[in-house]
Amino acid sequence: MKNLNFNHLRYFWAVAHEGSLTRAAERLNLSQSALSVQIQKLEHQMGHPLFDRVGKRLVLTEAGQITLDYADTVFKAGDELMSTLDGRPLASRQVLRVGALTTLSRNFQLEFLNPLVGRADVELIVRSGTIRDLLAQLEAHAIDVVLSNSAAPRDARAPFRNHLLNEQPVSLVGRPRPGQVPFRFPEDLRSEPVLLPSLDSDIRLGFDRLLDLAGIRPIILAEVDDMAMLRLLARERDGLTLVPPIVVRDELESGVLVEHCRIPQLTESFYAIILSRKFPNQLLGELLPGYAHESPN
Repeated sequence: MKNLNFNHLRYFWAVAHEGSLTRAAERLNLSQSALSVQIQKLEHQMGHPLFDRVGKRLVLTEAGQITLDYADTVFKAGDELMSTLDGRPLASRQVLRVGALTTLSRNFQLEFLNPLVGRADVELIVRSGTIRDLLAQLEAHAIDVVLSNSAAPRDARAPFRNHLLNEQPVSLVGRPRPGQVPFRFPEDLRSEPVLLPSLDSDIRLGFDRLLDLAGIRPIILAEVDDMAMLRLLARERDGLTLVPPIVVRDELESGVLVEHCRIPQLTESFYAIILSRKFPNQLLGELLPGYAHESPN
């Protein structure tokens, strides 16, 4: 059994947090060459490279990110010990880093993460961004999973795995209209103004195709790429809003909004995108059954 050299781990920990051999060497009062040798010794002991060099930057490998997570835990142990002896114990916690598409429904995000929300032994870190930025972070092992309403491309360079979590219907919703005749789709869209997701949205593209086939050009009040803003506008405007009902679930349940029409043959898909890993985050196994068994040996 290998014995971990904690001095080497401390040097690695400093370099990982500084992101630079130069800054870490200055902080530790060591020469760069001496520090580099210590990191190489740790990599040899671990049996895995811990850093990749990208230009002038040091970027953690998957094994490096795992090692950093454990190093953070190890070097917090002293603080936890002192806090415990001082009457202020700190609980050890597992970390799950989640990337979510900026435009994704907050209700959907909460439903996915709900099994872990509020647990004293879990720290959730949720970052928003574009799909391109989030997949880059996933590939760099900076996050563990990306939540999106579109699947990631599969290629040999970055073997993303798409977990289809749910498919939601898409509806036209709006404020209640007592006494009004039932909405007729798509005929009534010749005169009924609508609030729509932007053209970057798959459901918007599907909606436009349906109206093109019917020869209808809608009256568009606004195009919004943020579902949270679309939800607010649906509550404030008289027109109809194209959304998956999950986005406005609370408003539908309270009666602030009603579903005027469910769009036929139109759904929105929700995905959890992961990357094949040697060292899977075990917390994902609680959100994605079978996740741990997918990772390579």
